[in-house]
Amino acid sequence: MAKNFKDLTEREILALAIALEEEDGRVYADFAEGLRETYPATAKMFEEMQADESEHRRSLIETYRQRFGEHIPLIRRQDVKGFITRKPVWLVRPLGIHVVRKQAEIMELETRRFYETALQRVSDASVRKLLGDLAEVERRHSAKAESLEETHLTADVRELEEKAHRRLFVLQIVQPGLAGLMDGSVSTLAPLFAAAGATGKSWDAFLVGLAASVGAGISMGFAEALSDDGSLTGRGLPWVRGVVCGLMTTAGGIGHTLPFLIPVFRLAMSVAIAVVAVELAVISFIRHRYMDTPFLSAAMQVVVGGVLVFLAGILIGSS
Repeated sequence: MAKNFKDLTEREILALAIALEEEDGRVYADFAEGLRETYPATAKMFEEMQADESEHRRSLIETYRQRFGEHIPLIRRQDVKGFITRKPVWLVRPLGIHVVRKQAEIMELETRRFYETALQRVSDASVRKLLGDLAEVERRHSAKAESLEETHLTADVRELEEKAHRRLFVLQIVQPGLAGLMDGSVSTLAPLFAAAGATGKSWDAFLVGLAASVGAGISMGFAEALSDDGSLTGRGLPWVRGVVCGLMTTAGGIGHTLPFLIPVFRLAMSVAIAVVAVELAVISFIRHRYMDTPFLSAAMQVVVGGVLVFLAGILIGSS
């Protein structure tokens, strides 16, 4: 059963501090390992922070031995009510550079606040001194972390790591999302406008467009998720890519399907065509912005494909 912090003895508090420093050191080691290939400078920073945690743990163990002997009782954060819990972001691969830096900042801040808050809740003089010393250690460690970041993450290094982060974002989010948006926007044109031309009814066209959009989203989502597990290509978690691709595919088709909720057929057709033009322009901009494709070239590629599929739908529907 978990104990209240106020019920812990000085011996248990010191053992808890040792466990905390050991855990933080292992987390920083995992951060360094996960970032070493893509963000070597930040990985170096976390290696030095791990070394600091090891030194803090060594000092705490030495203090414990002087006061209580060799045996250190097993007491962990989950054994104490209200103790700090942390999301295991270090288990996720690939690691996000901004998420990791923010998590490290939170770790130091949370630990320091815990000691400072606990200091206010105890009355024993020796325990108060111990908690104050631990809070000061964490305060100095936070300052050391900031100085390490300034040392390792110069302006040039930050620029290189930001470029690497942007490449990963493009690879893991933009590419599957763009593939889905293009597929949903273009592939659903033919069945939607074929149904519109064949029936002349807005509601019938809407149902066909909705079915085509949802079906394409499910199909593209599974296809993207099953294409590879990301371990060799660095494309990230397959389920994330699948969800992104599937949602963007559905969104691409829904965009020009919604106008057919307008009961007046000619007005619905006019609005749908205008939406298609906007969709193709947005896709061209995204290709230009994230894929380094010249805007005119991107527009020509997307517009030509979209127009051909649109004309195919109109011709089939009017035949």
